[in-house]
Amino acid sequence: MITPRQRVEDAQLERNLRPRRLAEYIGQERVKASLGIFIQAAQARGEALDHVLLYGPPGLGKTTLAGIIAAEMGVSLRITSGPAVERAGDLVSILTNLKANDVLFIDEIHRLSRVVEEVLYAAMEDFAVDIVLGKGPAARTMRINLPRFALIGATTRLALLTGPLRDRFGSVLRLDFYDLEATQEIVLRSAAILGVPIAPEGARAVALRSRGTPRVANRLLTRVRDYAEVHGDGAITAEVAADALTMLEVDELGLDDVDRRILSAIVEKFGGGPVGVETLAAATSEEADTIMDVYEPYLIQLGFLQRTPRGRVATRRAYQHLGIPAPALLETAQRSFLAEP
Repeated sequence: MITPRQRVEDAQLERNLRPRRLAEYIGQERVKASLGIFIQAAQARGEALDHVLLYGPPGLGKTTLAGIIAAEMGVSLRITSGPAVERAGDLVSILTNLKANDVLFIDEIHRLSRVVEEVLYAAMEDFAVDIVLGKGPAARTMRINLPRFALIGATTRLALLTGPLRDRFGSVLRLDFYDLEATQEIVLRSAAILGVPIAPEGARAVALRSRGTPRVANRLLTRVRDYAEVHGDGAITAEVAADALTMLEVDELGLDDVDRRILSAIVEKFGGGPVGVETLAAATSEEADTIMDVYEPYLIQLGFLQRTPRGRVATRRAYQHLGIPAPALLETAQRSFLAEP
């Protein structure tokens, strides 16, 4: 279990380990290539970058890319989040403090309220905001012109973005889970920054259990480093990494205790499914949004979980991983769930 203090330390560590330039950013080659072209073109014209929407599971580098874009453009970065911008006046205050070509990063942009979103439409398209002065018959509207800026939006739930907001982004880029080689390279880079001796095999052992996610890789690296300092000479070998990750209850596929509780709940409490996400959240004492955003994407990628019109269903591979015999007619039953409207 990660303590609150460890979460604070991990957040600080993550900021220190983030690459500052596009050339330092590992993986996501398609996204890097697209952003490189957009940035060079904007610099050649002397204009602000067009608005960019980044989407994908958490921990893949959306915030890091926003910082890189600002650094490559040589402008300031202003960071906020959808839940933090509660009123239209909050957004107007942020926008009016931007300078020409600055980058505004809004994390979890799908959680903006509709009132705030309406203000953002004009800001993105016309680089202006309209505010109402006074009340009743004496009220009047005043338009405030804004400097041209670049909005970088990030979301883990693209489907929750309204069509009008999504259409106002010049480019929409998806971040995918990292492959093993890229994750291993990230672990080696982070270990070098931290000054931790690590063997390639040790880095690979950490990468194998990192769920293809840099944030998880860096978090596991710090925990393995602690284990190596206490139970070894500080160097991370394949054996030290395996022992440390076993102690942390992270298995060879990167599944932790919560992943196994989700799968076990579906298989043992609900007969393999289907089960609704709210019911599953209650059974595992986790938030429904956390299950959908953090755990489900990786379990689906592994082929352990399926989404059906009636709810979540565990696959035969999930039964095998848990060491539980699967029903003989499992696939037949699942096909009937998938076929239902």
